[in-house]
Amino acid sequence: MCSRPLMRCLRGEGGGDGLLWHVDLKPYACGDYSIAVVQANSLLEDQGQVFTSPSATYVGVYDGHGGPEASRFLTHHLFPFLHKFATEQGGLSAEAIRKAFDATEMEFLHFVKQSWIARPQMASVGSCCLVGAISNDVLYVANLGDSRVVLGRKVSEGKEKSAVVAERLTTDHNVSDEEVRKEVEALHPDDAHIVVYTQGVWRIKGIIQVSRSIGDVYLKKPEFNRGPLFQPFGFPFPLTRPVMTAEPSILMRKLKPQDLFLIFASDGLWEQMSDKTAVDIVSRSPRFGIAKRLVRAAIQEAARKTEMRYDDIKRIGRGGRRRIHDDITVIVVYLDNPLGSSNGRLAPSLVDCTCSPVDIFSLNEDEAQD
Repeated sequence: MCSRPLMRCLRGEGGGDGLLWHVDLKPYACGDYSIAVVQANSLLEDQGQVFTSPSATYVGVYDGHGGPEASRFLTHHLFPFLHKFATEQGGLSAEAIRKAFDATEMEFLHFVKQSWIARPQMASVGSCCLVGAISNDVLYVANLGDSRVVLGRKVSEGKEKSAVVAERLTTDHNVSDEEVRKEVEALHPDDAHIVVYTQGVWRIKGIIQVSRSIGDVYLKKPEFNRGPLFQPFGFPFPLTRPVMTAEPSILMRKLKPQDLFLIFASDGLWEQMSDKTAVDIVSRSPRFGIAKRLVRAAIQEAARKTEMRYDDIKRIGRGGRRRIHDDITVIVVYLDNPLGSSNGRLAPSLVDCTCSPVDIFSLNEDEAQD
């Protein structure tokens, strides 16, 4: 179903911010979920999707860079591969997820090769990739890049008291983190310039902050970084081996009654708020529209940092807003019943897929013309 997202998926509604799209609340086998996306770039580079069925739920957040093509590619290809390998192996597993990531990376490489003559810039397009999969009472999380999933978990605080705490379930594959820098440097002991501090941030070869992704073929396949298109990047020496990888970090967790909800989000959210702040907002707010509430809170914080108001930011067009905040995708998944009983709310045979629009600005322009 997700191979045709805009044909099959529910369209969210705007509301105040012309570059904000959202679905306030939808049921799935284990509870409810909410999704929201705001566009800052000229072309929306974030994509988000949720696939639900009685037996499994998949959540995807794809934060593209260099263009929207890689994140859009993931929307069409990753979930079908995940379903294929899970079916072949008799259910979800870390191995099925790893195979799905590998197959998606190889398929994107094939796309780049096919496009090489007409569109060589496709070799410089990539995307972070965050996936969550829930089946029975087990959660799998796989990650490339610096999108993040945070769990809201209930803990006891003495007699008849409880609190909801934040637990990060992913590692940010970003060389701004010292441990990630050490990991990259250890993989390239013969390259003293594998990680370079430039323009106030750490970057691999002075180019990119994330160390893992789908795509970015020119940083993984030396034959794709020798053309004139890539001369401006100024490699001091030709790349002879990959400096990035598409190997995901995978976590498996048996869900417990204390696990209340999951927040999946691109780094556009986490640049503006801490894990704890996000969990506090979700735990203290109504469910309806909760993803939109998180996105708006992030934009309000970005406005505060730049001494602006949210209303001022709303009047800034796509592209211009990128100076203030990034594209932001948020998906909040409530874990009411990890075993998957629908309690009568969801038809047993219902299979559904919700995807963000390819481009929010274009979507709203089309609606205005209609």
